[in-house]
Amino acid sequence: MERPATLGEALFVPYVRQADYANRLPWSYGERRLLDYLLVCIEQGHCRFTVNRQAYDLKPGDCCLVQPGDLILLEGLTETRTPFAHLDFFYNPMRERSFPTSAGMTRLDSYGHLLQPRLNDYPGIGIPPVFKPASASVFAGKLQRLIGHWREGTVSGMIEVQRMGLELLLELLRSYGPQPGAGGREAPSAMLERVLSYVSLHLEEQVTVKTMADLAHLSPSRFTAVFRERYGTSPYRYLVRLRLDRAAELLRAEPDTPVGLVSEYCGFAGMQHFSAAFKLRFGVSPSAYRQSSLAAEGASMAREAYSPGAAGRFLRYSPGDNPNSLRNTVEK
Repeated sequence: MERPATLGEALFVPYVRQADYANRLPWSYGERRLLDYLLVCIEQGHCRFTVNRQAYDLKPGDCCLVQPGDLILLEGLTETRTPFAHLDFFYNPMRERSFPTSAGMTRLDSYGHLLQPRLNDYPGIGIPPVFKPASASVFAGKLQRLIGHWREGTVSGMIEVQRMGLELLLELLRSYGPQPGAGGREAPSAMLERVLSYVSLHLEEQVTVKTMADLAHLSPSRFTAVFRERYGTSPYRYLVRLRLDRAAELLRAEPDTPVGLVSEYCGFAGMQHFSAAFKLRFGVSPSAYRQSSLAAEGASMAREAYSPGAAGRFLRYSPGDNPNSLRNTVEK
Protein backbone atom coordinates (compact mmCIF):
# COMPACT_ATOMS: atom_id res chain seq x y z
CA MET A 1 0.00 0.00 0.00
CA GLU A 2 1.03 3.61 -0.45
CA ARG A 3 2.87 4.95 2.60
CA PRO A 4 1.39 8.13 4.13
CA ALA A 5 3.99 10.90 4.05
CA THR A 6 3.50 11.66 7.77
CA LEU A 7 1.69 10.05 10.66
CA GLY A 8 -0.67 13.02 10.67
CA GLU A 9 -1.85 12.08 7.18
CA ALA A 10 -2.39 8.43 8.08
CA LEU A 11 -5.77 6.90 8.80
CA PHE A 12 -5.43 4.50 11.71
CA VAL A 13 -8.15 1.84 11.74
CA PRO A 14 -6.77 -1.29 13.44
CA TYR A 15 -7.80 -4.51 11.72
CA VAL A 16 -7.14 -7.87 13.37
CA ARG A 17 -6.89 -10.89 11.08
CA GLN A 18 -5.67 -13.48 13.59
CA ALA A 19 -5.53 -13.52 17.40
CA ASP A 20 -5.38 -16.10 20.15
CA TYR A 21 -4.36 -16.64 23.77
CA ALA A 22 -1.92 -19.34 22.54
CA ASN A 23 -1.38 -21.96 25.26
CA ARG A 24 1.29 -24.24 23.78
CA LEU A 25 3.88 -26.88 24.54
CA PRO A 26 7.43 -26.16 23.34
CA TRP A 27 7.04 -24.94 19.76
CA SER A 28 8.74 -23.17 16.88
CA TYR A 29 7.62 -21.31 13.77
CA GLY A 30 9.99 -21.15 10.81
CA GLU A 31 11.66 -18.09 9.35
CA ARG A 32 9.41 -15.66 7.44
CA ARG A 33 8.67 -11.99 6.78
CA LEU A 34 5.38 -10.33 7.69
CA LEU A 35 2.94 -8.21 5.69
CA ASP A 36 1.32 -6.92 8.88
CA TYR A 37 2.21 -6.32 12.53
CA LEU A 38 2.57 -9.09 15.09
CA LEU A 39 2.14 -8.11 18.74
CA VAL A 40 2.95 -10.76 21.35
CA CYS A 41 3.03 -10.62 25.15
CA ILE A 42 4.64 -13.35 27.23
CA GLU A 43 2.46 -14.41 30.15
CA GLN A 44 4.02 -17.77 30.92
CA GLY A 45 7.18 -19.61 29.90
CA HIS A 46 10.37 -18.74 28.06
CA CYS A 47 10.62 -17.80 24.38
CA ARG A 48 13.39 -16.95 21.96
CA PHE A 49 12.44 -14.63 19.11
CA THR A 50 14.96 -13.85 16.38
CA VAL A 51 14.16 -10.58 14.59
CA ASN A 52 16.35 -9.56 11.64
CA ARG A 53 19.01 -12.08 12.73
CA GLN A 54 19.13 -10.69 16.30
CA ALA A 55 18.08 -13.20 18.98
CA TYR A 56 16.06 -12.07 22.02
CA ASP A 57 15.18 -14.15 25.08
CA LEU A 58 11.73 -13.28 26.41
CA LYS A 59 10.25 -14.04 29.81
CA PRO A 60 6.89 -13.19 31.44
CA GLY A 61 6.21 -9.45 31.27
CA ASP A 62 8.11 -8.98 28.01
CA CYS A 63 6.37 -8.03 24.76
CA CYS A 64 7.40 -8.12 21.13
CA LEU A 65 6.26 -6.01 18.18
CA VAL A 66 7.31 -7.42 14.82
CA GLN A 67 6.91 -4.79 12.10
CA PRO A 68 6.06 -5.42 8.43
CA GLY A 69 9.00 -6.73 6.42
CA ASP A 70 10.94 -7.92 9.47
CA LEU A 71 12.58 -11.35 9.17
CA ILE A 72 11.53 -13.46 12.16
CA LEU A 73 12.01 -16.89 13.70
CA LEU A 74 9.85 -17.63 16.75
CA GLU A 75 10.44 -20.35 19.35
CA GLY A 76 8.76 -21.34 22.59
CA LEU A 77 11.44 -23.05 24.65
CA THR A 78 9.06 -24.24 27.38
CA GLU A 79 5.32 -24.58 27.81
CA THR A 80 4.07 -21.08 27.10
CA ARG A 81 1.07 -18.78 27.14
CA THR A 82 1.68 -15.99 24.62
CA PRO A 83 -1.40 -13.91 23.67
CA PHE A 84 -0.84 -12.46 20.21
CA ALA A 85 -2.50 -10.57 17.39
CA HIS A 86 -1.70 -10.23 13.71
CA LEU A 87 -3.06 -6.80 12.81
CA ASP A 88 -2.89 -3.75 10.59
CA PHE A 89 -2.63 -0.31 12.16
CA PHE A 90 -2.84 1.71 8.93
CA TYR A 91 -6.06 1.57 6.94
CA ASN A 92 -5.81 -0.31 3.64
CA PRO A 93 -8.99 -0.87 1.56
CA MET A 94 -7.56 -4.22 0.41
CA ARG A 95 -6.75 -5.46 3.89
CA GLU A 96 -9.24 -8.34 3.73
CA ARG A 97 -6.96 -9.87 1.09
CA SER A 98 -3.89 -9.81 3.33
CA PHE A 99 -2.87 -12.76 5.49
CA PRO A 100 -0.41 -13.92 8.16
CA THR A 101 2.52 -15.27 6.17
CA SER A 102 3.61 -18.90 6.44
CA ALA A 103 6.98 -20.30 7.45
CA GLY A 104 9.39 -20.01 4.53
CA MET A 105 7.80 -16.87 3.05
CA THR A 106 10.78 -14.53 3.02
CA ARG A 107 10.17 -12.77 -0.33
CA LEU A 108 7.20 -10.41 -0.40
CA ASP A 109 7.79 -8.75 -3.78
CA SER A 110 4.39 -9.85 -5.11
CA TYR A 111 2.50 -8.48 -2.10
CA GLY A 112 3.65 -4.86 -1.93
CA HIS A 113 0.05 -3.65 -2.20
CA LEU A 114 -0.73 -5.47 1.06
CA LEU A 115 2.43 -4.54 3.01
CA GLN A 116 1.72 -2.20 5.91
CA PRO A 117 3.89 0.91 6.42
CA ARG A 118 6.48 0.52 9.18
CA LEU A 119 6.08 2.77 12.21
CA ASN A 120 9.84 2.92 12.66
CA ASP A 121 10.24 4.46 9.20
CA TYR A 122 8.68 7.70 10.49
CA PRO A 123 10.93 10.37 12.06
CA GLY A 124 11.23 10.19 15.82
CA ILE A 125 9.79 6.68 16.20
CA GLY A 126 12.01 3.86 17.42
CA ILE A 127 9.98 0.94 18.81
CA PRO A 128 12.35 -1.89 19.75
CA PRO A 129 11.42 -5.45 18.69
CA VAL A 130 11.29 -6.53 22.33
CA PHE A 131 10.22 -4.23 25.14
CA LYS A 132 8.78 -4.24 28.64
CA PRO A 133 5.78 -1.89 28.99
CA ALA A 134 5.80 0.54 31.90
CA SER A 135 2.78 -1.36 33.22
CA ALA A 136 3.08 -4.84 31.78
CA SER A 137 -0.20 -6.07 33.28
CA VAL A 138 -2.20 -3.12 31.87
CA PHE A 139 -0.66 -3.46 28.41
CA ALA A 140 -1.18 -7.24 28.34
CA GLY A 141 -4.73 -6.77 29.64
CA LYS A 142 -5.56 -4.53 26.67
CA LEU A 143 -4.20 -7.13 24.28
CA GLN A 144 -6.28 -9.82 25.99
CA ARG A 145 -9.42 -7.69 25.71
CA LEU A 146 -8.68 -7.10 22.04
CA ILE A 147 -8.44 -10.86 21.51
CA GLY A 148 -11.67 -11.49 23.41
CA HIS A 149 -13.65 -8.89 21.46
CA TRP A 150 -12.24 -10.15 18.15
CA ARG A 151 -13.40 -13.66 18.97
CA GLU A 152 -16.92 -12.37 19.65
CA GLY A 153 -17.32 -11.47 15.98
CA THR A 154 -20.03 -8.86 16.68
CA VAL A 155 -20.36 -5.25 15.50
CA SER A 156 -19.82 -3.89 18.99
CA GLY A 157 -16.92 -6.31 19.42
CA MET A 158 -15.28 -5.05 16.23
CA ILE A 159 -15.55 -1.46 17.43
CA GLU A 160 -13.96 -2.46 20.74
CA VAL A 161 -11.20 -4.23 18.80
CA GLN A 162 -10.45 -0.97 17.00
CA ARG A 163 -10.51 0.91 20.29
CA MET A 164 -8.14 -1.53 21.98
CA GLY A 165 -5.87 -1.54 18.93
CA LEU A 166 -5.64 2.24 18.98
CA GLU A 167 -4.98 2.28 22.72
CA LEU A 168 -2.12 -0.20 22.27
CA LEU A 169 -0.72 1.92 19.43
CA LEU A 170 -0.95 5.03 21.59
CA GLU A 171 0.93 3.28 24.40
CA LEU A 172 3.73 2.45 21.95
CA LEU A 173 3.89 5.95 20.51
CA ARG A 174 3.89 7.55 23.96
CA SER A 175 6.86 5.41 24.96
CA TYR A 176 8.81 5.27 21.72
CA GLY A 177 7.39 8.05 19.52
CA PRO A 178 8.28 11.70 18.93
CA GLN A 179 8.82 13.64 22.14
CA PRO A 180 7.71 17.23 22.85
CA GLY A 181 9.80 19.98 21.23
CA ALA A 182 12.47 22.05 22.86
CA GLY A 183 11.63 23.73 26.13
CA GLY A 184 8.96 21.15 26.89
CA ARG A 185 6.52 22.66 24.37
CA GLU A 186 4.78 20.14 22.15
CA ALA A 187 5.58 20.47 18.45
CA PRO A 188 2.49 21.36 16.32
CA SER A 189 2.73 18.11 14.32
CA ALA A 190 2.84 16.00 17.50
CA MET A 191 -0.04 18.01 19.01
CA LEU A 192 -2.24 17.45 15.96
CA GLU A 193 -1.41 13.75 15.79
CA ARG A 194 -2.31 13.40 19.46
CA VAL A 195 -5.65 15.13 18.90
CA LEU A 196 -6.45 12.97 15.86
CA SER A 197 -5.56 9.82 17.80
CA TYR A 198 -8.14 10.84 20.40
CA VAL A 199 -10.72 11.58 17.70
CA SER A 200 -10.17 8.15 16.09
CA LEU A 201 -10.95 6.55 19.45
CA HIS A 202 -14.16 8.55 19.95
CA LEU A 203 -15.82 8.78 16.54
CA GLU A 204 -19.12 7.52 17.96
CA GLU A 205 -19.23 10.45 20.40
CA GLN A 206 -20.23 14.06 19.73
CA VAL A 207 -16.71 15.36 19.15
CA THR A 208 -16.68 19.02 18.06
CA VAL A 209 -14.04 21.48 16.90
CA LYS A 210 -14.11 22.95 20.42
CA THR A 211 -13.42 19.47 21.83
CA MET A 212 -10.35 19.18 19.62
CA ALA A 213 -9.21 22.71 20.38
CA ASP A 214 -9.48 22.07 24.13
CA LEU A 215 -7.32 18.95 23.75
CA ALA A 216 -4.73 21.08 21.95
CA HIS A 217 -4.96 23.86 24.58
CA LEU A 218 -5.79 26.37 21.83
CA SER A 219 -8.76 28.55 21.03
CA PRO A 220 -11.08 27.10 18.34
CA SER A 221 -10.04 29.78 15.84
CA ARG A 222 -6.31 29.27 16.44
CA PHE A 223 -6.68 25.47 16.34
CA THR A 224 -8.59 25.68 13.05
CA ALA A 225 -5.86 27.85 11.54
CA VAL A 226 -3.07 25.48 12.63
CA PHE A 227 -5.05 22.45 11.49
CA ARG A 228 -5.85 23.94 8.07
CA GLU A 229 -2.21 24.90 7.52
CA ARG A 230 -1.16 21.33 8.26
CA TYR A 231 -3.87 19.33 6.47
CA GLY A 232 -5.32 21.75 3.92
CA THR A 233 -8.86 21.38 5.24
CA SER A 234 -10.90 22.34 8.28
CA PRO A 235 -11.06 20.16 11.40
CA TYR A 236 -14.80 19.68 10.86
CA ARG A 237 -14.40 18.40 7.29
CA TYR A 238 -11.56 16.11 8.37
CA LEU A 239 -13.71 14.70 11.19
CA VAL A 240 -16.61 14.04 8.81
CA ARG A 241 -14.23 12.24 6.45
CA LEU A 242 -13.00 9.97 9.26
CA ARG A 243 -16.58 9.15 10.22
CA LEU A 244 -17.58 8.41 6.63
CA ASP A 245 -14.56 6.16 6.08
CA ARG A 246 -15.43 4.27 9.28
CA ALA A 247 -19.04 3.97 8.06
CA ALA A 248 -17.93 2.61 4.69
CA GLU A 249 -15.80 0.02 6.49
CA LEU A 250 -18.74 -1.10 8.63
CA LEU A 251 -21.09 -1.27 5.65
CA ARG A 252 -18.69 -3.63 3.89
CA ALA A 253 -17.75 -5.73 6.90
CA GLU A 254 -21.18 -6.02 8.58
CA PRO A 255 -23.87 -6.55 5.89
CA ASP A 256 -26.54 -7.44 8.47
CA THR A 257 -26.16 -4.28 10.57
CA PRO A 258 -28.93 -1.73 9.83
CA VAL A 259 -27.72 1.43 8.13
CA GLY A 260 -29.22 3.47 10.96
CA LEU A 261 -27.02 1.71 13.50
CA VAL A 262 -23.95 2.26 11.32
CA SER A 263 -24.83 5.96 11.35
CA GLU A 264 -25.01 5.97 15.17
CA TYR A 265 -21.79 3.98 15.58
CA CYS A 266 -19.97 6.60 13.50
CA GLY A 267 -21.27 9.63 15.41
CA PHE A 268 -23.83 11.07 12.99
CA ALA A 269 -26.76 12.90 14.57
CA GLY A 270 -29.35 11.52 12.15
CA MET A 271 -29.89 9.44 9.04
CA GLN A 272 -30.61 12.43 6.81
CA HIS A 273 -27.28 14.06 7.58
CA PHE A 274 -25.45 10.73 7.29
CA SER A 275 -27.00 9.81 3.94
CA ALA A 276 -26.36 13.24 2.41
CA ALA A 277 -22.73 13.34 3.58
CA PHE A 278 -22.10 9.73 2.48
CA LYS A 279 -23.49 10.34 -1.01
CA LEU A 280 -21.43 13.51 -1.35
CA ARG A 281 -18.21 11.59 -0.54
CA PHE A 282 -18.85 8.25 -2.28
CA GLY A 283 -21.36 9.19 -4.97
CA VAL A 284 -24.01 6.71 -3.83
CA SER A 285 -26.29 6.19 -0.85
CA PRO A 286 -25.09 3.99 2.06
CA SER A 287 -27.48 1.19 1.01
CA ALA A 288 -26.33 1.29 -2.62
CA TYR A 289 -22.69 1.31 -1.48
CA ARG A 290 -23.28 -1.81 0.61
CA GLN A 291 -25.03 -3.60 -2.27
CA SER A 292 -22.27 -2.76 -4.77
CA SER A 293 -19.60 -3.87 -2.27
CA LEU A 294 -21.33 -7.22 -1.71
CA ALA A 295 -21.74 -7.70 -5.45
CA ALA A 296 -18.08 -6.89 -6.09
CA GLU A 297 -16.99 -9.29 -3.35
CA GLY A 298 -19.16 -12.05 -4.81
CA ALA A 299 -17.76 -11.49 -8.29
CA SER A 300 -14.22 -11.56 -6.94
CA MET A 301 -14.84 -14.85 -5.14
CA ALA A 302 -16.36 -16.34 -8.30
CA ARG A 303 -13.34 -15.31 -10.37
CA GLU A 304 -10.97 -16.86 -7.85
CA ALA A 305 -12.99 -20.10 -7.66
CA TYR A 306 -13.19 -20.56 -11.42
CA SER A 307 -9.94 -19.00 -12.60
CA PRO A 308 -8.23 -20.80 -15.55
CA GLY A 309 -5.29 -21.73 -13.37
CA ALA A 310 -7.47 -23.52 -10.84
CA ALA A 311 -7.24 -26.96 -12.48
CA GLY A 312 -6.61 -29.75 -10.05
CA ARG A 313 -7.53 -27.57 -7.09
CA PHE A 314 -9.61 -29.07 -4.28
CA LEU A 315 -12.80 -27.18 -3.45
CA ARG A 316 -14.40 -27.53 -0.03
CA TYR A 317 -18.09 -26.99 0.48
CA SER A 318 -20.04 -26.62 3.68
CA PRO A 319 -22.54 -29.50 4.02
CA GLY A 320 -25.54 -27.36 3.07
CA ASP A 321 -23.87 -25.85 0.01
CA ASN A 322 -22.43 -29.00 -1.55
CA PRO A 323 -24.42 -29.73 -4.71
CA ASN A 324 -22.95 -33.22 -5.07
CA SER A 325 -23.18 -34.25 -1.40
CA LEU A 326 -19.40 -34.76 -1.40
CA ARG A 327 -16.83 -33.33 0.94
CA ASN A 328 -14.42 -32.50 -1.87
CA THR A 329 -14.61 -32.13 -5.65
CA VAL A 330 -11.80 -31.67 -8.09
CA GLU A 331 -11.88 -29.19 -10.96
CA LYS A 332 -10.76 -30.67 -14.28
